Amino acid sequence: MAKIKTIEYFRVLPRWLFVKVCDDQGNYGWGESTLEGHTLAVEGCLDSLRGRFVGYEADDIEHLWQTAYRLGFYRGGPVLMSALSGIDIALWDLKARRLHLPLYQLLGGKVRHKVKVYAWIGGDRPGDVERAAKERLEQGFTAIKMNATEDIDWLDSPRALDSCVERLKTVKALGMDAGLDFHGRLHKPMAKQLAKALEPYHPLFIEEPLLSEHSEGIKQLSLLTTIPIALGERLYSRWDVKRFLHDTSVDILQPDISHCGGISELCKIATMAEAYDVAIAPHCPLGPIALAACVQFAMATPNFVIQEMSLGIHYNLEAGKYDITNYVKDKSVWDVKDGYVEGLHGEGLGIEVDEEEVREVAQTAPAWTLKGFTGPDGSIREW
Repeated sequence: MAKIKTIEYFRVLPRWLFVKVCDDQGNYGWGESTLEGHTLAVEGCLDSLRGRFVGYEADDIEHLWQTAYRLGFYRGGPVLMSALSGIDIALWDLKARRLHLPLYQLLGGKVRHKVKVYAWIGGDRPGDVERAAKERLEQGFTAIKMNATEDIDWLDSPRALDSCVERLKTVKALGMDAGLDFHGRLHKPMAKQLAKALEPYHPLFIEEPLLSEHSEGIKQLSLLTTIPIALGERLYSRWDVKRFLHDTSVDILQPDISHCGGISELCKIATMAEAYDVAIAPHCPLGPIALAACVQFAMATPNFVIQEMSLGIHYNLEAGKYDITNYVKDKSVWDVKDGYVEGLHGEGLGIEVDEEEVREVAQTAPAWTLKGFTGPDGSIREW
């Protein structure tokens, strides 16, 4: 059996962290450990895990996962789980490549041949959504997501919510579906009002209507609206997820494959969710490696419903020329037609990483820093 020889990581624009694992027989795999705004912390964790895992059997993916999670004593959290995600994804890619199979074949085979996707419009302070939505239609998308609001005070004027309703009506008038990301920006007094105001216009879902730590508030909100409630990007394992399944407060789980422990853990979360009639729509405003891993997962997962893509997202545009069409040799894999991307059938993740570009950009790429909102009185608001 081949042993892990090297674990490398590469910080690249616009804000991504790639991982490459090689074994001592010349096989390799790619993963992604992006944790937006916390790159340096994840790199430190990867240094620690690299020191532990070099010399381990590359095929023993579950054993490595359990070792990283359980033998660290302090478990979970975004930093550890993002570092573990990149290694886990890379090991699945490596194994599937070594066997000359697409990764979905190792997950039980495909249940679909193409994957429904949506794209972002509007930015952190949403605006000009009609033009942006029309552009997405021309690109082949039939669904989008946008931030519901700008920054909102704990208790704000109800007028602060009016523009969200108008933006939703504008996009729906074009014949598109629209998810609205509350982004944890709203507190309960405002979230309840906004959900009620949006309900007549049938958004695809509302995402993070409250921060995930307010599980009792999310349960209360779920009883007040018929809009599907989605969340999960700030849940990092099946143990974080289970309380929301147990209290039946969510309709769509959105774990991030680069935050929740990789392919191994995302598959476990999906199986748990299926037993509660909960759908999976993985969070992924990230890079092409994470997206390819999500596509492989989607092709093998019955309760998958729709996949987020970062193509043209505002964070990518701010970096200039860098998008998910960078760092891959075949850019056409991300072509969208009638709201879908085709399944990835090549070996491993189904993409070929342009390693030369990765290494070149990684020489100078800075760590991406988080943004934030401050109210007119100087107090911190949720971003």
